[in-house]
Order: sequence, then C-alpha cells, then structure tokens
Amino acid sequence: MATKSSSRAVGVGRVLIAVYGILALAATGRSVFQIIDRFGEAPVAFTLSAISALVYIVATVALLLPGDAWYRVAWFTIGFEMLGVLVVGTISLVAPSVLGLHSANPFGREATVWSAYGLGYLLVPLVLPVLGMLWLYRRRPAVVPRVA
Repeated sequence: MATKSSSRAVGVGRVLIAVYGILALAATGRSVFQIIDRFGEAPVAFTLSAISALVYIVATVALLLPGDAWYRVAWFTIGFEMLGVLVVGTISLVAPSVLGLHSANPFGREATVWSAYGLGYLLVPLVLPVLGMLWLYRRRPAVVPRVA
C-alpha cells in the first residue's frame, strides 16, 4: 500500500506551526544566551535548553514540510518533546540540583525551557506537544491502494 501525503500546514495547523516557530526562536535565543553568558553555572540545564531549541526547530520544519518522512519526523520530535517536558519538568521540581539548578524556580537565571513543565513559558511547552500529536493524528497520511 502506498500513502498519499496531505499538507499539515492548513487551518489550525498554521497556527500550530507558527507557535512552534515562535517557541523555536525563544528557546534558541535563551539557550544561546545561557551558553555564551554563563555555561559554567549550570551546564546540564543549558545543554537541555539547547536540545529543546533543536527539537522545536526540527518539529517546526517537520510540521511545515509535506510527505510521509516528515510526518514521521514530526511524530518523533513531538514525542521527544513531550518526554523531555515531563522528565525535565519533574526533575526540576523534585531534584533541581540534578540539573544544576539552584531552585525549582522556572523564572530563575538557570532554568531551562522545560523547567517546571514550561511554567516560565506559560506551560506552552507542556500543552504544545499534546496539540501537536492531536493535529498529526488528524492529518495522518491516507493509505491508498497501490496500482500494479
């Protein structure tokens, strides 16, 4: 069976892609500043900020581009994002020192994008992957019979 790809950049998908793009810019700016300005203070946390920025960039591109391969990349990156938000968010609250954080304050200098489940970003990092997964499920490629 072959699959017919459908665009994900339609309707609400455009808004979703725009939010991912904005979060990609915000996370990239934050991580670059943290790494350049004070990497030695919390290298684990700042590396996680850079990873989250990369995830948001790839997710934005994958949601924007058509095709089955990009659909799978979108699922992978958004799934990784969800896992990252849950793991980093939980660790930042129960054992912030593991991440090199001085406290669980999501607005602190060394907080990551995913600290406290993205509370510093109004919980957008927690809600966005759920919305992304729902959108991907609704826009999954249709299976069409292959002509012999």
